[in-house]
Amino acid sequence: MPGLSTYLENALLEYLDDTLAATMYVSLHTGAVGTTGANEVAGGSYVRVAVTWGAAASGSMASTGAVTINVPASTTVTSFGFWDASTTGNWLGGTTLTASQAFVGAGTLTFAIGQLLFALTS
Repeated sequence: MPGLSTYLENALLEYLDDTLAATMYVSLHTGAVGTTGANEVAGGSYVRVAVTWGAAASGSMASTGAVTINVPASTTVTSFGFWDASTTGNWLGGTTLTASQAFVGAGTLTFAIGQLLFALTS
């Protein structure tokens, strides 16, 4: 099957921006996320954090603000993902971090402005 056209990628992202982006949340994970958002961090003061989006390269949206997430002690974060709710909700997708982040004590993991991308790939 051929890839998506730039037009369709942008139209789908516009739809996502209009319907999901206002309520999209970032999650952290201690293992592979699979197709369901498995292995989400739990405990301490961890909660999913809302993220706002702006246009980036064709076929993608980039975070428009820094996103800081609390991480409990004794946690190694390997992946992150996106949900449509702050608890439960629907899993939208995710991926592994470039490098795992180990937290001996409680801490925070911060994604800089533009570091989070939600992209359609063709």
